Amino acid sequence: MKAYLLSLGAGLLVGIVYSLLGVRSPAPPVIALIGLAGILAGEQVVPLAKKITAMAAVLRTEIRP
Repeated sequence: MKAYLLSLGAGLLVGIVYSLLGVRSPAPPVIALIGLAGILAGEQVVPLAKKITAMAAVLRTEIRP
């Protein structure tokens, strides 16, 4: 988590410097970043679905006498 916060802080700092210098940042457009966020979220769906399915199977076997 610390690495993510440091990365965010560094990005904010660089963004401020770019803004003060009046230079456009080389970052991709917002729509591309939203697409990347969708990809990252999509990668998490399959492992989450597997965990939920496994938990449901365990609960079904525990309920039966």
